[in-house]
Amino acid sequence: MTTTYYLSLGANVGDCKASLDAAVAAIGLLPGTRVLARSSYYRSAPDGPVQDQPAFINVAVEVSAPGRETLAAACRKIEAALGRDRTREIPWGPRPIDIDVLGDPLDARPFVLVPLAEIAPEAVFGGRRVASRTFDSGAVERLEWPVPRL
Repeated sequence: MTTTYYLSLGANVGDCKASLDAAVAAIGLLPGTRVLARSSYYRSAPDGPVQDQPAFINVAVEVSAPGRETLAAACRKIEAALGRDRTREIPWGPRPIDIDVLGDPLDARPFVLVPLAEIAPEAVFGGRRVASRTFDSGAVERLEWPVPRL
């Protein structure tokens, strides 16, 4: 049995587009997991206390997977394979890849909601549909980069 999950991916170090594409491809290869949809690429300013870093490139992905914990653990392995070392990074700082399984109240930030609204406007977080939320969408810029086919 599988469940639908939503992922937020971001990168701001190195070739961000290549890292995001590689992460989505790797997620699609996980046992029992299928990528159902992915958003366009979006650029956003860093969020958090470390502002002196490059802008992030973000995407949202909808997947069908057997379990949240298994998916989250697999995403950490994908991050490591793509060069993320959580033991050496600055909290809220630059990173080559970040993959979050959504479901936390912090997920209501524009860089998460804008890409997610593109692929899953009916998704519910915190008891509210993504499409019904108001946020500063001007803080997130859609990029006109070609999106790989699923």
